[in-house]
Amino acid sequence: MGQFTFVFITSLLLVLSTNIMKPCEAQLSSTFYDSRCPRATSIIRTSIRQAISGERRMAASLIRLHFHDCFVQGCDASILLDETSSIQSEKTAFPNLNSARGFEVIEAAKLAVERVCPGVVSCADILTLAAREASIAVSGPSWTVRLGRRDSTTASRSLANSDLPGPSSTLAQLISSFANKGLNEMDMVALSGSHTLGQAQCFLFRARIYSNGTDIDAGFASTRRRRCPQTIGTGDSNLAPLDLVTPNSFDNNYFKNLNQRKGLLQSDQILTTGTSATFVAEFSRNPRAFATAFANAMIKMGEIQPLVGTNGIIRRVCNAIN
Repeated sequence: MGQFTFVFITSLLLVLSTNIMKPCEAQLSSTFYDSRCPRATSIIRTSIRQAISGERRMAASLIRLHFHDCFVQGCDASILLDETSSIQSEKTAFPNLNSARGFEVIEAAKLAVERVCPGVVSCADILTLAAREASIAVSGPSWTVRLGRRDSTTASRSLANSDLPGPSSTLAQLISSFANKGLNEMDMVALSGSHTLGQAQCFLFRARIYSNGTDIDAGFASTRRRRCPQTIGTGDSNLAPLDLVTPNSFDNNYFKNLNQRKGLLQSDQILTTGTSATFVAEFSRNPRAFATAFANAMIKMGEIQPLVGTNGIIRRVCNAIN
């Protein structure tokens, strides 16, 4: 055997053995259900929009639910699982307890899809689509969602407590938290802009409004104190809008509020410092830039560590494993 022939055969065997050992990597695709369940997206859209038409605030809750899912174990619908003898539910983690909402909306969408295509569409995909439909329903941007996620059989309360950024996080902590999920600083600021929607409980912003700090407008603090007493344990669950101007519409007023030192949470106002301030300034001036950055960041976030192929399961109901 000549040297050239030997080298060629050796190289060919190496390629073949590499391909044999390498598993087929399933990919997310925007057409994933086109043949499996053609009506899936439209059924989910109808269900989500009905829920939001009944309660406008639900749009913010569904976007937040998706965010809190993806930051813990990836976008696998683990946040939807109830507590069992073998599952420590993420619903009882501090960032979610008496705070995360919209579980029944996802279950209703799942039930509607199951009637048409039983055992086909994952709860993880429903939650991802729900976030997009929530944005559209309140005049926010749309984006292409690649599908094919599967559902976890586990949840992690401990990861929910450690990986989800909190309302008192420093800028460095926020940047690190998002970077750990593959999201850059612009993604972080854009996703924080989801606080153009929704409300927060008094105990989350009490320290800020009574701080007498230079980073909060005195009039704004005074207004918020009316429904949020200084005494801990009094009025803790009283709500205030994250965006005091248009709390139920997707726009860039959140960033304008920050420029006026009227961010409700400390983790919001902190974005006006350091390198993040550049993005806050840009998004406050240019609503289209914000909408584009938000959509792009939602795509990236929605593809954090998905379970695909034969990993995970397709749950029959979203709050329990089969």
